[in-house]
Amino acid sequence: MDYVKDIAALEALYGTPSLAAERKVSRQLLPLHAKWIAASRFCILSTVGPGGTDGSPRGDDGPVVTQLDPVTLAMPDWRGNNRMDSLRNIITDGRLSLMFMVPGSTTVIRINGRGRITTDAALVERFAKDGKLPRSVLVIDIAEVYLQCSRAQMRSGIWARDDSAQLPGMGDLLAEATEGAIDGARFDADWAERSQREIWS
Repeated sequence: MDYVKDIAALEALYGTPSLAAERKVSRQLLPLHAKWIAASRFCILSTVGPGGTDGSPRGDDGPVVTQLDPVTLAMPDWRGNNRMDSLRNIITDGRLSLMFMVPGSTTVIRINGRGRITTDAALVERFAKDGKLPRSVLVIDIAEVYLQCSRAQMRSGIWARDDSAQLPGMGDLLAEATEGAIDGARFDADWAERSQREIWS
């Protein structure tokens, strides 16, 4: 199998980007960026560290991040699986990317920058929900704001379909991955109640 091995070959294959593609990168949040991101309840956080890369879904029941100023965002770290893959990466290598999505929109906004983890009481308190607090807050220093091309979302028709009916559930996936060490049926039976009880802890 042939592989593309250098940048010159890659550029020859794809050609040059359009003016819009070249000019759509900003070094800070502009007012319309901020409005769009404030509508996003879900994003993918990508990080890199000594063990490789990590992509982690992040979501909230309102804006998934809060703008502190035009070059700084804050994201509460609500309960997950406690593996802390993304947070471990940020401690060792602060580089990160965020991809913000809004259901129904084919626009995706990506932010590249660096992250720092804080337990600053005043900042953590800003994200209180029902008397519960995140364990930490990820502070993101923006390097660039980038408008993603919408063709992938258009090709997939992601917001106009539901393909989940025949998919295995979390319990099935865990049972397979652990060769039966986790009882998938029991996990699924417990998960609905447990996830709601622990969602903000």
